[in-house]
Parts: sequence; C-alpha cells; structure tokens
Amino acid sequence: MNTAQRQATYEDLLKVPDMLIAEILDGELITSPRPAFPHARAASSIGQDVSPFDRRPGGPGGPGGWQILFEPELHLGADILVPDLAGWRRERMPVLVDEPYSTLAPDWVCEVVSRGTARIDRVRKMPIYARERVRHLWLIYPSLQTLEVYRR
Repeated sequence: MNTAQRQATYEDLLKVPDMLIAEILDGELITSPRPAFPHARAASSIGQDVSPFDRRPGGPGGPGGWQILFEPELHLGADILVPDLAGWRRERMPVLVDEPYSTLAPDWVCEVVSRGTARIDRVRKMPIYARERVRHLWLIYPSLQTLEVYRR
C-alpha cells in the first residue's frame, strides 16, 4: 500500500454494502463479493465436519473443547479480517461475548480459497495470522479438491 494513502477506518468498513465482505488489511480496505456456491459449499461442509469439536468437553456427540464460528469478524491489531471459519480453544474463550467482533486471535482459521481470494488469503492474511500467533491455518481449494494445513 502507498504510505501516502489514507489508512482505512472501521467507519469506512461499515459503509460497505452488506452484499460484500469487507476487511482492512495493512490499512487498506479490501472488499470481496459473497462466495460462489462451490466456496460456500466447502465452508459449510468443513463446518459440519468440525461441529463435534464445537461442544463442551466430555459432552455427548463429540470431543468438544472449541468455540467454532462461521465468518467471524476479527480485530487483530489494526487489521480486520473475516475468515471463513475460526475456532478458539475453550480454555482461551470459555464463553462467547455478545459483541460483533473478537479481538482475541483464534487458535484455528480455515480459509476457503477461490480465484478471487487466493492472493488475499495467502499473501495478505497468512502473515497477519502468523503475527497474531494463530496456531493452525487451513487453506482449502474447492476447485483443486485440496487442503493445505499449516501449524505454527
């Protein structure tokens, strides 16, 4: 980003129409269209697959121990990100606060990568997740039917 440009603010982000996903990465307002169906299907399927972990530990129906959210808004330093899915160990986030975003970096992030988001997910967002000490990052490519797993 050109340092002479004005840094985007949360107020700028709030002005973006609801039909777009808005993020602020390195001071730049980034907008993306709502996901196409293959992208949405992949995110939904992963959400279903990890749902047994989104329960109280030792409870019925799964191993539990996580808080898993679909498209949470994350305020990480000056950056605002909206991953496809994110999860926090319950030891770190025992209850979900009644707020529209979290300032606590997740323990796990899943980004569903499409042609339109590949550069943003890999080049712009990955370093932010690393900086914020996100322990696990999944990049899912529905068109290639692949999953890349990164661990800090």
